[in-house]
Amino acid sequence: MATYSDIVQKARNTFKSGRTRTIAFRESQLKQLLSMVEENTVEMIEAVAEDLRKSKQEAVMLEINVVINDVRHALFHLKEWTEPEKPSKDLVNVMDSLLIYNDPYGVVLIMGAWNYPLQLTLLPVVGAIAAGNCVVIKPSEVSPASGNLMAKLIPKYLDQDCFHVVLGGVPETTELLKERFDYIFYTGSTSVGKIVRTAANQHLTPVTLELGGKSPVYIDNSVDMDITVKRILWGKCINAGQTCIAPDYILCSKAVQSSFVAKAKDILKEWYGSNVKSSPDFCRIVSNKHYKRLTSFLNNGRIAVGGETDASERFISPTILIDVKASDPVMQEEVFGPILPIINVNSPSDAIAFITSR
Repeated sequence: MATYSDIVQKARNTFKSGRTRTIAFRESQLKQLLSMVEENTVEMIEAVAEDLRKSKQEAVMLEINVVINDVRHALFHLKEWTEPEKPSKDLVNVMDSLLIYNDPYGVVLIMGAWNYPLQLTLLPVVGAIAAGNCVVIKPSEVSPASGNLMAKLIPKYLDQDCFHVVLGGVPETTELLKERFDYIFYTGSTSVGKIVRTAANQHLTPVTLELGGKSPVYIDNSVDMDITVKRILWGKCINAGQTCIAPDYILCSKAVQSSFVAKAKDILKEWYGSNVKSSPDFCRIVSNKHYKRLTSFLNNGRIAVGGETDASERFISPTILIDVKASDPVMQEEVFGPILPIINVNSPSDAIAFITSR
């Protein structure tokens, strides 16, 4: 069985051969990736449903179509992106011919995330292929059905000397990060991002870290409350709130809070009926670990909307918390679930001060 060193070395040897650098090769691999997604849509829908109970609509809209559109975009712009750039000249170079060539890095490690397991793994792969790199792909072990599907499909469609899929959990990832890569792209939590950055520093490897955070929303009394509630709840309910750019918490006055909560009850009933748990359109929490973390937040403040849970299904209904304090645990880390705390402030300047102090 090939070791991680063998896999990385095989990719490095292939990159050094120059195979990935030609426009023709990049185009062929991008087209193969497009075929992989288009020909296996049903299997992909089933995989994300198994991992997150994602509905077909969410799977197609926020996973599959996003990848398809990105591949098509890369194919359309590939020749333009690979042409040398002609920078402006200053007095020192006025008589020179200047060109900037955009060269591939080499062997790239791409570590995907579990919340959008197909999209957040394959989108960086699109960019890596377009740039002429070889890639080692590490899907998240927290979404095993999606990871296993990619491990099965990618070798069938993409060049097996250039593109490799590695499965496993924390021990395997730890060993993989000991290898020297030329670039690392990681999507996930801040805590793991620190580990990835530390490992990359051993070889001075450049990294892209796409991490989460607490995305605040401030609401004043001038808004159209119907539109506001729909937009915020859509962002909070898609994928059961397991999205890095989901609204994390709301800042508003007591009066605005009352209007928001009242409207939210109506909107959620309109979307999911009187029993959210029976709706085919609402996802589940990805693991027992994340379920326990999220349900512990329900003790913070007071539940104004929702609060229903079922451990057997890892179900948490869309929940709004009021009377939340800044010191409560729900305000100390990214929520990453369908729980929306509200912090009361009296003015925009209070909201800005709260956000910038954190």
